Amino acid sequence: MEPLLVEAFRYNKWANLHLLDVCAGFTDQQLEMTAPGTYGTIASTFFHLLAAEQRYLKRLGAGEPRISERDGVFPGIAVLREHAVRSGDQLIEIAPQTSPDEAHEAKFSDGLFTLHSGVVVIQALHHGNDHRTHICTILGHNGITYGDMDVWAYGEATGAIVPVAAK
Repeated sequence: MEPLLVEAFRYNKWANLHLLDVCAGFTDQQLEMTAPGTYGTIASTFFHLLAAEQRYLKRLGAGEPRISERDGVFPGIAVLREHAVRSGDQLIEIAPQTSPDEAHEAKFSDGLFTLHSGVVVIQALHHGNDHRTHICTILGHNGITYGDMDVWAYGEATGAIVPVAAK
């Protein structure tokens, strides 16, 4: 059996891809939708979520980010989906070797800090859930359905939840 952290990152990747696929056919105008209490537009939230995921990978020693919000140019849902696959796979790959006590230095706007991997991993999972919820709020606020994407739906989609009658 895989470590539990691997499964958590599999869910993270699945949920990112599910929501990106929901929005894949959106117009530029739809990608600019927002709702009160959310991060921003659908486009800016996806961009932020996936750029941050790559920064978490950097902090865990898995290479330099390939996208940055500093570029200021939204690359499109298809490109972000490619990044979601890549970073999702990387998080799944490094999860078994990640020790919560391993320390990394990180530079923030207010100085240099030591971060333990456990905090970075938890932040990566929380951050993804938080911003996917923002996007779902925007979709719901605008009357757009996005299907089931909670952990139960993930379990059904991956065969981790099977009706007893089907056994």
